[in-house]
Amino acid sequence: MKAHQTQQAVKATLLVTLTALTLACGYTAKKTTPPVAGSVPTVAALSPASMTAGSSAFTLTVNGTNFGSQAVVNWNGAARATSFVSGNQVTAAIPAADLATAGSAAVTVTNPGTPGTGLYGSGGTLAETSSPMSFTIN
Repeated sequence: MKAHQTQQAVKATLLVTLTALTLACGYTAKKTTPPVAGSVPTVAALSPASMTAGSSAFTLTVNGTNFGSQAVVNWNGAARATSFVSGNQVTAAIPAADLATAGSAAVTVTNPGTPGTGLYGSGGTLAETSSPMSFTIN
């Protein structure tokens, strides 16, 4: 009978020890910080502001504010090859196909989001896009 009581005492001790270790590890669900708003660019002027339908490819200069070093110019929502000049200026290669027919194009600038660097990838910033400015194709 004594051996049976000892065996139960050992089992109880092991159970208490495992429970204590599990709780002592401090395991909780991983808490992450959501991304915060990024820097919103603004478009103040386009150069040139218009082209003739059927024109050849050209470089569009976009002047404004808050352009990040990875900013992208969008032409009717489609990203175009973009070069960063400064926080106030970017340029974009506009292909001839974008000038094929008369009309207008909405030009925006997007500052991409940045990934989180905190524990479990938390934090970072959201991508932000400017209000559109109209480019005229005559």
